[in-house]
Amino acid sequence: MIPIISVANLTKTYGTGFRALNNINLDIRRGEIFALLGPNGAGKTTLISIICGIANLSEGKVTVDGHDINADYRAARSLIGLVPQELHTDAFESVWATVSFSRGLFGKPKNPAHIEKVLRDLSLWDKKDAKIVTLSGGMKRRVMIAKALSHEPQVLFLDEPTAGVDVELRKGMWEVVRRLQASGVTIILTTHYIEEAEEMADRIGVINKGEIVLVEDKAGLMQKLGKKRLKLHLQTKIAEIPPALAPYKLELSEGGCELTYNYDTKGERTGITSLLSDLRGAGIRFSDLDTTQSSLEDIFVSLVRAP
Repeated sequence: MIPIISVANLTKTYGTGFRALNNINLDIRRGEIFALLGPNGAGKTTLISIICGIANLSEGKVTVDGHDINADYRAARSLIGLVPQELHTDAFESVWATVSFSRGLFGKPKNPAHIEKVLRDLSLWDKKDAKIVTLSGGMKRRVMIAKALSHEPQVLFLDEPTAGVDVELRKGMWEVVRRLQASGVTIILTTHYIEEAEEMADRIGVINKGEIVLVEDKAGLMQKLGKKRLKLHLQTKIAEIPPALAPYKLELSEGGCELTYNYDTKGERTGITSLLSDLRGAGIRFSDLDTTQSSLEDIFVSLVRAP
């Protein structure tokens, strides 16, 4: 399938000589939710700004549904909706007026039925006549999404869409994003909330120091890079780990009542069988055990800390 967004050999160098992006190659599939993760200053917002036509690239090429963002700027930009991280709205305009005005900025004819649908889908219809200034932070964020959807884009960029939003509203926002995807909109999401990417994304990209570190299907990423943790709850606490068990690199915690063993899910052997045997040999008995899979956050931290 031809990607809806294609980024090839993209580099961004500022006048000071600072290189914010270095040889970025990235394809976004039509209809997917793609999460772009990275620490502060990694280049996420710069990359989005270039794709959306807000900033200029230094080298490379970007196309949106086949339209070059430089050679065919108007067509490319009309396909994109952008919800920036910062809330920028006309405080004293009504919800209806500001969303309708955004549609007009793209040269689209008036379409009250579409504006009504967008507002209803975002649970804003009962606020259509309310001034923006009177809305809560979560409602203002929804208005930003409505503005971005007013001209019927095929691609929606959400730059930290739930920043400063409480947990309940954040989950409500996730539902909105799922409905948008179901309607055929491709969504690119940047977020600092790792659980948001883990919950929402089909694929995950990690950017660090201006370079794409990894792009992977979420399930494949968890399987390839995930590790499992075996926790052993001991019948009797121990003061230290016997030297014979050193090769397992066990962690002793809970006042000497718990041992933790980390093992690689992609290894041919987990080492659990031999560990349990050696524990018996060392006279250590356990009352219970459980395993947990490493989270996406664990994986992300390991990637951005890698040399």
